Amino acid sequence: MKERKQAAIQRLARLEGQVRGIARMIEEDRYCIDILHQSLAVRAALSQVEVLILQDHADDCVDDAIRSQDPNEQRRKFKELVEVFERVCR
Repeated sequence: MKERKQAAIQRLARLEGQVRGIARMIEEDRYCIDILHQSLAVRAALSQVEVLILQDHADDCVDDAIRSQDPNEQRRKFKELVEVFERVCR
């Protein structure tokens, strides 16, 4: 999990630079399609960060709920996952 956390932090640092680059492109009146391509790349990279965080949640929080054998905690964690997937699908 520590590796995923570090990977997420590194990706977010790169994303920060990409977002600044997009702002610069807009300031420089660069070609709109080029700006949109960069924006799409940022969205895709952010999705990958979300995957890393979701994997951590499943490996840590959800696993803890399963091991706890507490049905209420298990339902709560399952409900969290369903809500996240619902938001992704919108």
